[in-house]
Amino acid sequence: MEKSTRNAIIIGSFIFMGMMTVAIGESDDSTDGSKNGTDSTAYNNMEQVFNEERRSLSQSENSLNKELDKIMVSEPIQGDPYKELDELVGLESVKKEVTSLANFVRIQKQRKEKGLKTSQISYHCVFTGNPGTGKTTVARILARIYKDLGIVKRGHLVETDRSGLIAEYVGQTATKTNAVVDSALNGILFIDEAYALLDKKGGGYGDEAIATLLKRMEDDRDRLVVIVAGYNNEMKEFIDANPGLQSRFTRYINFPDYSSNDLYAIFMSRVNKYSYKLDKDADKYLKKSLEETVAHKSRNFGNGRYVRNLFEQTITNQAHRLGTRKNLTTEELSQITLSDISGACKTVVK
Repeated sequence: MEKSTRNAIIIGSFIFMGMMTVAIGESDDSTDGSKNGTDSTAYNNMEQVFNEERRSLSQSENSLNKELDKIMVSEPIQGDPYKELDELVGLESVKKEVTSLANFVRIQKQRKEKGLKTSQISYHCVFTGNPGTGKTTVARILARIYKDLGIVKRGHLVETDRSGLIAEYVGQTATKTNAVVDSALNGILFIDEAYALLDKKGGGYGDEAIATLLKRMEDDRDRLVVIVAGYNNEMKEFIDANPGLQSRFTRYINFPDYSSNDLYAIFMSRVNKYSYKLDKDADKYLKKSLEETVAHKSRNFGNGRYVRNLFEQTITNQAHRLGTRKNLTTEELSQITLSDISGACKTVVK
């Protein structure tokens, strides 16, 4: 929990204890030297209020601690971020946009160093697209690129969503949002499904989180970059609903769905990474299955996430198939068969 919140709890406890002490003192100073019934009742009522308040504050602290656990911090990636970007499967338009942004920032910095006028740059981004299209991965790469360009000092990425910003009790959302922002300073704050913050009726906790976020983006503009992400239409509605968001988020990068060839390449990259290999029947079945999956995909299709789950289920099936056998060869431990693949394709949710 944030230090200021703990301090508030402690201070509140002392205030109640002080009030109780005063009440006791006033009762002891009565002219007849005894504690009358009214004072005793007041004392008991105050003690009850104190105990209830203490329980409430304890519950609030536990709730806030639990919610703050819903953020994920990724340290800056190692190696060449441009090389890592280039090696991503598919996403050609995204690669072009990110490289273009990096080049623009680099040239503007050089112009400034030469005393030339520069255009105002917004480093904040809106990533649009369906789930599993590489938005978080690209955000991590962009954080490292921004570090190399001197935009942020640390270059880490803090991932969260609505649950990481919205609190359960009145008055805690601003504190909670500030705590998440604090953890992202000198890096990038990545808010997935950011449109879920939008309170269409107005005046809700989401509005408080957005207002807090906008203020911090202004106050810490030299230390904070924010990327909001989600479905295309929902993100447009989210940004358009608030003039403050419109003025700060002017750069959009769209992440298209993967083609069946892209998904096959992602699957095979994991096969090679973990020293597996597909037999001919398994390879043929996988390609056909992915083509059919893409042709009939739903709006919630997981793209790369689906393929990762498919791979995990495939090697689980292989392990189950080999589980009772002894003295397995390297070839047998590496081979993925038709039954391994077909079983996974029928099991994993698309």
